[in-house]
Amino acid sequence: MHPIRHKFIPILLPFICLFSILGNDQNQRLYEHIKASPLSEFALTKDWPRYNGPSDDASSPETKLLKDWGKNGPTLVWESKKGEGYASPAISKGILILFYRENGMETIEGVNAENGKRRWVYQYPVKYKDRYGYSNGPRASPVIDGNHIFCHGVTSWLTCLDLKTGKLIWKRDLRKEFEIPDYFFGKGSNPIVYQEFVIVNVGGSKNRCVVGFNKKTGKTEWITKDSWGASYSSPVITKLHDTDVCLVFTGGESRPPEGGLLVIRPENGEKLARFSWRSSRYESANAVPPIPLGNNRVFLSECYEKGSVVLEFKKDFSHSIVWTNKNINIHWMTPVLKDGTMYGIAGRHQQGAETFCLNPLSGKVHWKEPIFWNETINDRKTRIGLFRGAILKLEDGFICLSELGSLLKINFSPKGWEIQNKAQLFFAPGTWTLPAVSNGLLYIMQNETDRITGKQPRILCFDIRAK
Repeated sequence: MHPIRHKFIPILLPFICLFSILGNDQNQRLYEHIKASPLSEFALTKDWPRYNGPSDDASSPETKLLKDWGKNGPTLVWESKKGEGYASPAISKGILILFYRENGMETIEGVNAENGKRRWVYQYPVKYKDRYGYSNGPRASPVIDGNHIFCHGVTSWLTCLDLKTGKLIWKRDLRKEFEIPDYFFGKGSNPIVYQEFVIVNVGGSKNRCVVGFNKKTGKTEWITKDSWGASYSSPVITKLHDTDVCLVFTGGESRPPEGGLLVIRPENGEKLARFSWRSSRYESANAVPPIPLGNNRVFLSECYEKGSVVLEFKKDFSHSIVWTNKNINIHWMTPVLKDGTMYGIAGRHQQGAETFCLNPLSGKVHWKEPIFWNETINDRKTRIGLFRGAILKLEDGFICLSELGSLLKINFSPKGWEIQNKAQLFFAPGTWTLPAVSNGLLYIMQNETDRITGKQPRILCFDIRAK
């Protein structure tokens, strides 16, 4: 395959910001089904400010959540059209942020998290066509920090808005300023906020790999120089030997393919460690977030060749390999940890994807197998699977979302798995976005058109509040 690079076309149209749009367009987009049930006064709730949730580990700490959905799944509260893209929602202070592309505009929308009603919308024109035929919308998800929202678009616009009003605070055209190449699927690494910095795996020219911007002004504060480019993985903040570090798993389109883990100081960009972990295949990219394991260890995974590795770091940030396994080859989902055990999904393609359970410290695999079940679709029994789905850890188990729109509650353990509840929400491929939970409400992103009903990409809000 010989991918064609798309020539950059300067955007001359002005940026557009619209406020308090609640007219006919909103009525056509939003469908309110039922009012959510009251939230228990004893419930522990949390905002969902970023891609992988409040703890950045694909888990929700919320309590008083519904344990049994019944045969038809949880109650649908509202749904709203959302346009193209793979971004997950971010939620804070009762406002839910959507990021998608529609009618040639990348769109950042603030809605009421409880009922879906639009509060404001900010849009700007974007020129991008995916060379492999995937969605032309954004890959990176909104990040909320206080009253600031940060969105990293598919063509590398970095935009900062006010949470309550949607007004522009600052914006940067990173593609132009840092001479960022197109990469395979546009830009897709999520930003992360640390203290006064918003950190992005930029992957620009002159080895400008990771950049720290002032979150209030957008000013460039520091640059980590490295030849490794931008990946589709998301940076992670953690501690190694009581030192705050930012783990950046780099590696996008390059000849020859190169990339791996950079360990940097998030306050100044100083590079502390560098570990190469990248397939030798040109058409490959790193996409799984680094997973801190405690005990100064970090888990990495890619799906094309090398699979998984666990590194152990010493005080001087020198490192050694604890174990590797080519068969634990995660494509993009974030594996989750519970009681010292890791659960995830391995496999490059939909067919052949297998859910696994392992001890991340020793590398011992407890089990690894596909999860299938029978589903009735259009009055026909169909064998369907979790495939390359997403896993969200809850207080009492796991919510799983298949890449075809199946919502499941599954009990995982080192001994095996058991489906407790399931519902076929829609039948649409590309359902690769992790569900979000906030204030007892579950948010699901449908990224492509439903092949059965014809419903276009949308966000669905479900009530999972327990009495």
